[in-house]
This record gives sequence, structure tokens and C-alpha cells, in this order.
Amino acid sequence: MRSPTISLTENMEVVAMKNNIKVHRAKQNLTQEALADKVGVSRQTIIAIESDKYLPSLGLAFKIANVFHSTIEDIFSYEGGKNES
Repeated sequence: MRSPTISLTENMEVVAMKNNIKVHRAKQNLTQEALADKVGVSRQTIIAIESDKYLPSLGLAFKIANVFHSTIEDIFSYEGGKNES
């Protein structure tokens, strides 16, 4: 099950991303706090990413994917963007 879509406006383009961190955490029996410790952020940051309130930096996305022995594309999916003219 994927999380709801997040949309951010940047340079007049709506960016939509989804993530399935919660699914990967469950498969590895990791808590939000344990994942946060492994990637060097707070538990609140993981909560915000999972609930689509925060988009991680590219570096953080790589760290998260590495914890799950996955690619970024397995964890995060880009849903495309629309030009808001």
C-alpha cells in the first residue's frame, strides 16, 4: 500500500511523489525511530516523510533506500508534474 500523493509547487510546476517506506519498514520489522537512527535524522522527520508532509533530500533518499537494500525507485515514485500556467 502506498502513501497518499504529496504535491509541492516549485517553479510553477506541481511535483507529486509517493513513498512506501512504511511497507519496507514493516518487512524489516523496523520502527520509525530505528530507521531514523540508521539514516541520521529524527523520528519526526521519518513520520513527516511517511505522511507525505516532507520530501527528503536526494542524499537522505539514498540513505533510506540503502537501509532497505533497495533503489530509490523502489521506495519513492515520481508521479509526474503539471505546468501551472
